[in-house]
Amino acid sequence: MKKVGIDSYQVKSGIKLSEYSTYEDLGATEDELKKELKDIRKELGKFQNILYAHGKYSVLICLQGMDTSGKDSLVREVFKDFNVRGVVVHSFKVPTELELEHDYLWRHYIALPARGKFGIFNRTHYENVLVTKVHPEYILGENIPGVESLSDVDASFWENRYRQINDFEKHISENGTLIFKFFLNLSKEEQRQRLLRRLRLKEKNWKFSPGDLKERKLWEEYKECYEEAINRTSKPNAPWFIVPADNKKAARVIVASILLQELKKYKDVQEPELEEKIRVNLDSFKQELEKEIE
Repeated sequence: MKKVGIDSYQVKSGIKLSEYSTYEDLGATEDELKKELKDIRKELGKFQNILYAHGKYSVLICLQGMDTSGKDSLVREVFKDFNVRGVVVHSFKVPTELELEHDYLWRHYIALPARGKFGIFNRTHYENVLVTKVHPEYILGENIPGVESLSDVDASFWENRYRQINDFEKHISENGTLIFKFFLNLSKEEQRQRLLRRLRLKEKNWKFSPGDLKERKLWEEYKECYEEAINRTSKPNAPWFIVPADNKKAARVIVASILLQELKKYKDVQEPELEEKIRVNLDSFKQELEKEIE
């Protein structure tokens, strides 16, 4: 099996999505990919336990991609061996009335993981430069001062929004949140096949919405927005990784491998040492418990 090299996926300079492959199999069979993921997620689970005990960092994992790119199943499979106390998943939908009474980053800020925990944003704060950019009329519902009509949602508006997102990520990273952003790069043909599957399989029908077809017609617009967002916001403190998503099993291995390799670089994440007065008395504590069965 081909080793997952981080440099092959991390965005460090300007990119064009058309130059990135949407398919990868890592030179492995499905069974080999399944076994590899099982091994990696066990290691991630161990790291999560240590992170929880260490209690100084949190980890934020952002997942973005076109509809049907595999975000839900990736969350289910990659984080299967995590302690449920140590990971929280948020899936951001259309803003609620309460959320619209605050600035657009508020609902994301209050959902950030606490120290020692992993947080997964399944769709993220980047929806605010993706969906709203394709449908700028949504911005009017945010009641932003100075934005009275669509003509106010201009180039400088988006420039400010990219800056605000970069500032948000810079702030939380400087305060102990490790940020990983994954774009699941799906082909338009693979999306078509997955939508058809939702229609053909009765148990998958509930996943389909006519809106999926409306948004699919805007494929190129979304692609341009993703490209610009990635180019403007991939920073050393909050890097983007472009992951081929046509092969779900390989995509899961790639994401899991990148996480494990990067997290292992934080050598200061260690289990806390026992206080001296507890450590020197471990044997006596053990003897006290053992005597209870006599």
